[in-house]
Amino acid sequence: MIQAHLPVLQVVIPLLGAVFCAMLQRGNWAWAVALVVSWTMPFIAGSLLLQVIADGPISYALGGWPPPWGIEYRVDVVNAFVLVLVSSVGAVIMPYARLSVASEIAPERQAWFYAMYLLCLCGLLGITITDDAFNAFVFLEISSLSAYVLIALGRDRRALLAAYQYLILGTIGATFYVIGVGLLYTMTGTLNLVDIAGRIDAIESTRPILAALAFLTVGISLKLALFPLHVWLPNAYAYAPSVATAFLAATATKVAIYLLLRFFFSVFGVGFVFDTLPVTTIFLALSVAAMFGASIVAVFQDDVKRMLAYSSVAQIGYITLGIALANQTGLTGGIVHLFNHAVMKSALFLVLGAVFYRIGSVKIQEMAGIGYRMPITMGAFVIAGLGIIGTPGTAGFISKWYLALGALEAGDWWIVFLLVGSSVISILYIGRVVEVVWFRPVGETAKAASDPPNSMMIPALVLVAATVYFGIDADLTVGVAAQAAQTLLEGLK
Repeated sequence: MIQAHLPVLQVVIPLLGAVFCAMLQRGNWAWAVALVVSWTMPFIAGSLLLQVIADGPISYALGGWPPPWGIEYRVDVVNAFVLVLVSSVGAVIMPYARLSVASEIAPERQAWFYAMYLLCLCGLLGITITDDAFNAFVFLEISSLSAYVLIALGRDRRALLAAYQYLILGTIGATFYVIGVGLLYTMTGTLNLVDIAGRIDAIESTRPILAALAFLTVGISLKLALFPLHVWLPNAYAYAPSVATAFLAATATKVAIYLLLRFFFSVFGVGFVFDTLPVTTIFLALSVAAMFGASIVAVFQDDVKRMLAYSSVAQIGYITLGIALANQTGLTGGIVHLFNHAVMKSALFLVLGAVFYRIGSVKIQEMAGIGYRMPITMGAFVIAGLGIIGTPGTAGFISKWYLALGALEAGDWWIVFLLVGSSVISILYIGRVVEVVWFRPVGETAKAASDPPNSMMIPALVLVAATVYFGIDADLTVGVAAQAAQTLLEGLK
């Protein structure tokens, strides 16, 4: 009986958890609720993924109203993979959150932090699982509004400005998205994605459909921080509380990428988007600009959280590069990197949260010699950093390998050299941190530092271990990503 309702439970449980956290008004109690909810979600998502792999897509009609008349939750390999990613990251981060949140957020605000975290989790899972274009907009707003609050709760006053900047640009993105959905509804008479995909063939070259695609692309690109629409991201990641930064960096942009994948491949179709329109050229150019431009900017940052924020913009460029290649291998590489980057970057931000917990700063000069005082913590940073670079034996290498194979398959051999070149730049900014923390004398700030408590250290090490494991044995991630790529390329038509 419960098995049949797993799709809706994936959304309802974190929603109810957010309400309980808001009512409790006690930080530790709210954390306990958030912990239970966060640990429940991966089991539901994993069960859905196994069911989809075994039996095919799942359709769940809310309220018993069959699609397209009612809202449908539809699960296939693509969004089941994203559901597992989002819920698993949330589950790993939550044990870490108790001490980190207690040290960075005032006691009277801690329950609200956990309420907003669960509300954001609810929104992200809702975007991923729904098959209704307007319902996706509703969940997009739920996740965005709660993310604004999570960022604004940062201790630095600049967190308020970062949240406000994100709010303005996020609102613009949401407006573009809903205009695109409105145009699709006007032309097709339905909001169900499968139904839209079935009706769009005869009218795909009309001006309203082209405008809808343009509005949706720009709106979602703002949400996923596609270069040059990324200006909200560096401040948001730099000034948000450590837990919020780790969670949003691993999940929010990845869900937006999933939404773009769904519209490009499943709704409009790969033939129309990539063969008829110049989307490949545009996305290739923007991806390369992100890979190099954001990486170069990262090299010159003094705040390590801000450095990793620009690194995230560059890494998003790798994912959109896989989308632009629009072939089985390249798309597999993009989807694998969506997963791998989430694991690696959340590990790095958790490590920085531990550093902030000990010395109250993540300025690179104040971390001089801290590797000798926090050896396990900074050892974890080095390993996750090697993953970002794409060193063989780490998950990052697997992603770039498949992207290179996809480029060669498409006849774009020059992309392989760009992948190597951008990886060299990432050596510079990761290496800059490594040099300061391991090869300089211990500074005054770092003298009293030590590795954080196990409740903070173990979650970071779990993610670092995943970075290594999925770089050595990639059968699971690549296998599911390849199935997801095949599903996307086949479309819903």
